Amino acid sequence: MIAVTDITSSYGRRRILNGVSFTAGQGECVGIVGANGCGKSTLMSVLAGTLKPSSGTVIYGGRTAWSKTGAGRMHGDRDVLRTMTGYVPQENPLIPELSVYDNLRLWYPDHRILRQELEQGFLSLLGIDDFCSKQVSKLSGGMKKRVSIAIAMAGMPQILLLDEPSAALDLVCKEDIRTYLQAYLRRGGTVVITTHEESELALCNKIYVMKNGYLSQADNHLRGEALVRLF
Repeated sequence: MIAVTDITSSYGRRRILNGVSFTAGQGECVGIVGANGCGKSTLMSVLAGTLKPSSGTVIYGGRTAWSKTGAGRMHGDRDVLRTMTGYVPQENPLIPELSVYDNLRLWYPDHRILRQELEQGFLSLLGIDDFCSKQVSKLSGGMKKRVSIAIAMAGMPQILLLDEPSAALDLVCKEDIRTYLQAYLRRGGTVVITTHEESELALCNKIYVMKNGYLSQADNHLRGEALVRLF
């Protein structure tokens, strides 16, 4: 489902990503851990198509998302990136002046499908229907994160990219998000998640450590201090 090969990214003269490679299959969850500033968010931006890498390839479901052209320039296939992935960045993409429902309508053009998803479908697992009429500016951090995930799932992408989705959330919200991810994986979706939450690491089939822009696979059973020592 995902094949990332030798991805590099630079900011000026500083190399942020150094030949990052990993794979993930259908129904698999890949966890990426590492210290702040190590390159995790840069990698997620590349995978989501919001940042162009310097070199390397990214293939989603056999379709090339990022590759180098004959002229030596990096090319991103916007159709592949847009249709194959859903992206939940650390900062929410919501319009604070609008209600939750109006924010969702910007991404779900079919009113009937949206209502069905909120009441009985996949999005009902996030419990968003309970606060759909609220203005986004009045929501808690956990509520905003749930809505951000719902937006990322518009079009039901096969790959979900989450950049520290549970940071600073309460235990109830963390558990709701974990339940949602479990259901998404059971349906055959693929998840790439940056996290330090042990409950989310427990979902992962593979765990990678990012350090100074390099990605290396870790023992899937490492937790706590044993994992932090690798940062």
